[in-house]
This record gives sequence, structure tokens and C-alpha cells, in this order.
Amino acid sequence: MLAVVALIVAAVALVACGSNNKNNKSGNASGTPAANGTPGPSTAGRTFAKAPAFSLDPTKGYVADIKTDKGDIIVTLNAKAAPLTVNNFVFLAQQHFYDGLHFCRVIANFVAQACGPDGTTATGPGYTIPDEPNPLTHDADVIAMANTGQPNSAGSQFYITLAPQHQLDGKYTVFGAVTQGQDVVQKIAVHDPAGSSGPGDEIISITITTTNTPATIPAGSPVPAAASPAPRATP
Repeated sequence: MLAVVALIVAAVALVACGSNNKNNKSGNASGTPAANGTPGPSTAGRTFAKAPAFSLDPTKGYVADIKTDKGDIIVTLNAKAAPLTVNNFVFLAQQHFYDGLHFCRVIANFVAQACGPDGTTATGPGYTIPDEPNPLTHDADVIAMANTGQPNSAGSQFYITLAPQHQLDGKYTVFGAVTQGQDVVQKIAVHDPAGSSGPGDEIISITITTTNTPATIPAGSPVPAAASPAPRATP
């Protein structure tokens, strides 16, 4: 029973909408930007026509500084394990997509999830990205992409694990780990988008820096097969 409960909670907590523009209250045809990433004025730069072209340098490492109103969270991104996911996250961060968004779904000892531009789990950047099964697992303080419970449905919403959550392995793409600011992660306030007052703790900005140390995957690590989608929950 505990495993079943855990999976139900996971589905409820990690449901997200990557690209359903019908659910994006701010999106409309006239506000959809060109594919070059130029933001549409009606969406304040948070809707794009399609996923970004791949632009990561394979000889570099990528680090994200997630600045929140509780402090900074430093995340080392793993472009070796999840190149498309890291490319997407870097693109959105550099477009200031995440600036001013909130951790609107935070469950104690589970995850802190950053939600969409409207403060719910129903919106994303206007497109989706592929799932990337890889050897990275849901240890404590890893970063991964939320999805709708359907294959290849992640877009912009990410979460950070507050404790190990290995029941999620194979269902969501893990693409990095917190290397500094684990205490800040634990300070993110518990929040339920359906019932809590206020929008949740704020993401002030996400800054990307490069290093000369590219990410690696431990030799011999198995790549898990994609698991069956988790049941979709109503946001």
C-alpha cells in the first residue's frame, strides 16, 4: 500500500503542462513569437513557437544559480545524461523565463516544484521536449522535469527533491543535482496551489555559467527503460 500511495502522491505533485496553449490563459495566436525565441508581447516572453535549437558546447559544463527569496541554490546540470533537457533549461533561463515565477507546489519530504507562468501546473513555454531516460536517479537534492503523465510532455516546470524519491525513477527526467544551497532547498515553504494563500516562494532569477569541466556519467551505468506514464492528476 505504501508504494501505491507514494506513486499517487507523485502523480499529483509532479503533473505539469509543457505546451498546451489552450490551457495557457495568456497565450494566443497573435502573441506567439517567432522560432528565434523573440518573446511575444502579450505573454511577457514566456511563450515560444517551438523548442530551442541545440546549442550546448559538449566541451563545457553548465551550472545554474537559482536565486530565490530564501537564498541561492547552485545546481550542476548534467548535459551528458540529459542533453536536450539541459539545453532547454539553459535556453529558458537565459530568456529570463523563470524570473518571478514561484515554487507553487511544495510537499514536505517530497519535492519543491516550480510552476508555470500563471502560478499553476497548467502552463508552460508553448512546446514540449522529449523524455530522456538516463542513469541519474531521484536521490535527495536532484533537479528533474515535471510532466503531464504522458510521454514527452515536459516543458518548463522543474522540481527539486527534498528527500530520495526512487519511486519516480524512469518516469521523469533527472538532469542535475544541487551542489550548494541544500539548506536553502529545505527552507522553501510548503505550498499547495489549490489551497494555500499567496503564490509560494519566488524564483528571482536563474543564471547560467559555464565551466571547463563537462558533465560525466559513471562508467557502466545502466540507462533505465522509460516507465509507463504515471496517472495524470487534475492541476
